Amino acid sequence: MTVRLFAISLAAAILAAEGPPPPTPAHPVTDTLHGVAITDPYRWLEDQNSPETRAWLDQQIHYTQSFLSGIPVREKVKQRLVELSRIDSYGFPTERQGRYFFSRRMANENRASICMRTGLNGKDEVLVNPADISKDESTTVSLGGITRDGKFLTYAIRQGGEDEEEYRILDLDTRQLLQDRLPRARYFGMSLKEDHSGIFYSRYTPKIGSRVFYHVIGEPVVHDREIFGKGHGADTIISTDLSEDGRYLLVTVEIGVPPKKVEVWTEDVSADGPLRPIVDDVDAEFRPFLCGDQLYLWTNWKALNWRILAVNLREPAREKWKEIVPESKWPIDSVTGAAGRIFVKYLEDVNSRVKQYDPSGKYLGDLKLPGIGSVFGPGGRWDSQEVFFFFTSFVDPDTIYRYTPADQQEQVWFRSPVPIHPEDSEVKQVWYESKDKTRVPMFLVYRKGLPLDGKRPVLLTGYGGFAASEVPIFSRAAAVWTEMGGVFAQPSLRGGGEFGEKWHHAGMFEKKQNVFDDFIAAAEWLVANHYTEQRKIAIEGVSNGGLLVGASITQRHDLFGAAVCGYPLLDMLRYQKFKVGAYWVTEYGSADDPKQFQYLRLYSPYQNVHKGTKYPAVLFMSGDFDTRVDPLHARKMTALMQASTGGDKPIMLKYDTKSGHSGGKPLNQQIDDDADWISFLWYEVGGG
Repeated sequence: MTVRLFAISLAAAILAAEGPPPPTPAHPVTDTLHGVAITDPYRWLEDQNSPETRAWLDQQIHYTQSFLSGIPVREKVKQRLVELSRIDSYGFPTERQGRYFFSRRMANENRASICMRTGLNGKDEVLVNPADISKDESTTVSLGGITRDGKFLTYAIRQGGEDEEEYRILDLDTRQLLQDRLPRARYFGMSLKEDHSGIFYSRYTPKIGSRVFYHVIGEPVVHDREIFGKGHGADTIISTDLSEDGRYLLVTVEIGVPPKKVEVWTEDVSADGPLRPIVDDVDAEFRPFLCGDQLYLWTNWKALNWRILAVNLREPAREKWKEIVPESKWPIDSVTGAAGRIFVKYLEDVNSRVKQYDPSGKYLGDLKLPGIGSVFGPGGRWDSQEVFFFFTSFVDPDTIYRYTPADQQEQVWFRSPVPIHPEDSEVKQVWYESKDKTRVPMFLVYRKGLPLDGKRPVLLTGYGGFAASEVPIFSRAAAVWTEMGGVFAQPSLRGGGEFGEKWHHAGMFEKKQNVFDDFIAAAEWLVANHYTEQRKIAIEGVSNGGLLVGASITQRHDLFGAAVCGYPLLDMLRYQKFKVGAYWVTEYGSADDPKQFQYLRLYSPYQNVHKGTKYPAVLFMSGDFDTRVDPLHARKMTALMQASTGGDKPIMLKYDTKSGHSGGKPLNQQIDDDADWISFLWYEVGGG
């Protein structure tokens, strides 16, 4: 009887939440853009701190939670997530003077600490525990850098999921903090000089944009001297770094995100020389890194698949530049210099391949990988004899390897003890045609022996923007979904970097619709090839991926059964006016431009919601601490879709007052949140 009553109460909770959502009053505001009247009924929800918005949020949070907490499969999903997540976890190690520094979260902890190990097999010592800084578990710490002599460590403190951080400096001999600290702000680089006399850093402020400063140790921060950035606007990111030996300051100026142009400047700090441009007059990307006196430029200048140039800082004139790694058939995905070698990671049909070169560009062989999957790194000191790299795949949790080039030996430094059985899963890559006949690859993951009867619940995810490549990595959500009998699908959409800049350019500005067409075509292929059927496809995306989800449900509401739209951009006619939205005009364009307004208006999800349409079930997710993509997008879209849908599927907003774009959630909350959205999607398309 107790079990029956409990089941009835669960059903009653869900039915109650499936009723009408809290009403949202409309207060229409009409703007005329380039001769076109645009009416926004929920402009008032843009004010995050108004009493009306806060009251509305309280109602929405209660409405959403009453639904999510009553989903029958949620406890099963949560329990499996606990098993997959409550394990020891280690971050990438950095070595200095025989000591290794890294982040570590033990299985019983909710937050990671910063630790040190003396020698490869030494005992871990906790240097910075976030619990000592704040009992609020949304406060987290991350490792910054360690001076070459191993005497000082910098680390960042983040509140919630905001992008802003505070920097502190720890004396590793005394274990005491210096009085010097950089206050809460958005930073793009922070480096302590090798003689410990000062700090170079780049700080962004909304009014003036990015600027590079020099801080003298022991002096008040208000006395810090601005040394670079004057004249640059809010659409520019300026970052700083010091060479490994501390001799050269490297300044990178990126115009927009992704940058339409990158400038590279250097300064010989040891000679107290001036900052001088290496390149500031070419409309291309240059991603610099320093190895001794040599500057390397990983660039798409005259190379859509990227190439690597070498610049001798003693003779930096352009006519003296040397190409050491030419463009190839496959795009370069990352480049690092460590252990006297240049490690170049290529994407070959979206799988990692790492080639090794000497400083002059001589090929030294491939890095041996454990299998087909994705590599992050390798990383290490230029004058070291060891490097570390991550390897992962859809069925292989993160493993950190130590590699010594001299003897080409690889050893496991840490293997994530996730309780899964890779041999139980099937992973394959298929190719399908998009609307314009472009061939697009897609990874599929499902349980071996799963009957593909045309009715499998599918979790389809994507991104498609900013040249970011969606590669095979281990995902707890994918593991849970496939273990329950579903299919996980990840297409390589245009707009990403999977096939170089040509692929990226095919999904930006006026060609952004290609990204949505690729995603929709992936869903149609899964139906046509008898993996699933319409309305049994759940879609999920975050940030630019949230825009992808928003456009997909407004363009093909009939195809999808449920959607999770996280931290999204949705009002594409106003996004550039909020937070750091001005950065992204180089990817999307701006409604302030009459030509760009025309195509933005055609796909902007917020302007393409139509009254009476039977939309799928949608869970929007955002939070107050998203200081990157303004949560106003999720708030306004929730209100508009709730008022417009002609169907009976729930439209809800999961909103956190402390989380943001950069996470900031303790592990127990991560587990709860993942259980919420995974079970929501399964309930809607998986039948329980």
